[in-house]
Amino acid sequence: MKFIQYYLDCLSHASYLIGDESTGRAVVVDPQRDVSEYLSDAEELGMRIELVIETHFHADFLSGHLELAKATGAKIVYSSVAEAEFDFMGVADGERYSLGEVQLEFRHTPGHTPESLSIVVYEHSGDTEPYGVLTGDTLFIGDVGRPDLLASIGFSREELADKLYDSLHDKLMTLPDSTRVYPAHGAGSACGKNLSTDLWSTMGEQRMTNYALRAPDKATFMDLVTANQPPAPGYFVYDAILNRKDRDLLDETKPPRSMTYAEVRAAVAGGAVLVDGRAPEEFALGHLRGAVNIGLDGRYAEFAGSVVKPDNDIVLMTEPGQELEGKNRLARIGFDRVIGYLAAPYEVMFTHRDDVEVASRLTASGLGDRIAEVPELQLVDVRNPGEAAAGMVSGAVNIPVGQLPDRVGELNPHKPTVVYCAGGYRSSVAASLLRNRGFDDVSDLLGGYTAWDDVVQKA
Repeated sequence: MKFIQYYLDCLSHASYLIGDESTGRAVVVDPQRDVSEYLSDAEELGMRIELVIETHFHADFLSGHLELAKATGAKIVYSSVAEAEFDFMGVADGERYSLGEVQLEFRHTPGHTPESLSIVVYEHSGDTEPYGVLTGDTLFIGDVGRPDLLASIGFSREELADKLYDSLHDKLMTLPDSTRVYPAHGAGSACGKNLSTDLWSTMGEQRMTNYALRAPDKATFMDLVTANQPPAPGYFVYDAILNRKDRDLLDETKPPRSMTYAEVRAAVAGGAVLVDGRAPEEFALGHLRGAVNIGLDGRYAEFAGSVVKPDNDIVLMTEPGQELEGKNRLARIGFDRVIGYLAAPYEVMFTHRDDVEVASRLTASGLGDRIAEVPELQLVDVRNPGEAAAGMVSGAVNIPVGQLPDRVGELNPHKPTVVYCAGGYRSSVAASLLRNRGFDDVSDLLGGYTAWDDVVQKA
């Protein structure tokens, strides 16, 4: 058996290639939308991808099932209870599929979504104990899939939490302790609240250490898994719906169109969003007025999907040579309305210096001075509620960055404003968004709350 785990840090997303070396037949599970790596690896291994298996309709990324099926002729596989606009092979609970020696068993594990399934993998046809189980978003390392993401489109979190408990106890916890657990996400994903940085584990270890699996009864479990979930980024419902649709395919080799400064300004005047993908430090030194800073060196697509709407046209500004990367990373969440990129950005900023702004960034001690000097200072904590519960700057209001576009009306655009997060990435996103929305005086905090807490502790 060939078993390859792929991990996409910026979306905390794991996908898999499973192949049988005796037959050259392979499957890919939960692929990202840009699929060239799976194709390259299959070719190098001398294997043919014949199935693209989806554990569920994902909400946090746009899956590459259509792209991979088009490139290989593979069949798309979902649970038999799934409904989609495209053709797929529905698999029943308990159904098996043979790649030769390697055997796959499909188990319906609803809870995170109604159509969730897990895939039990046997390395040899005669094995009585499985090699591992691909759990999708049903079981994570240290957590389970949140049951509330579909609440807005027809399912209550209580209904799904009830199903999730049964799936875990009746379908997954019946597997031997030695069974390796391979989930679809790791730490940082908003699909759960307590995901480990470990990329795999065993059923035995999860039985002993996973807080949700240790719940003594269903009622306690339901309370635990529905409480204190992080806010879901705004694009999640959009992707959950789009993953069901027969949509346009991504050409990951095609760069976006080069645009002049005049073309970019015309597009922005028409409602497009200029997304500056440079690091917050570079952005602060100089950027075009109205640009929103979402650094490519961070969770670029996730935060773009949190502050930009799916129906917005997008113009990219990146370090030269990163334009294709920017386009493809947005495409991973289905944001395909990238109409182009600003050509020669540094030359443009030099030539049009009247349109260039610097961003105010305060040190922790500088924030202390600002608080003392400006009684009406507006402090905005853009971390998630769980982070804020551990400590906030006195007087701050907590508005997670993903909620900021819809809650900006709660803030006064004419008051001096300081935005902070944990370290400085999200605060640069949020501060630039507020400037884009017309706020007069916005700064963000260098080093975030961590730096502030250090100053307070030393005082």
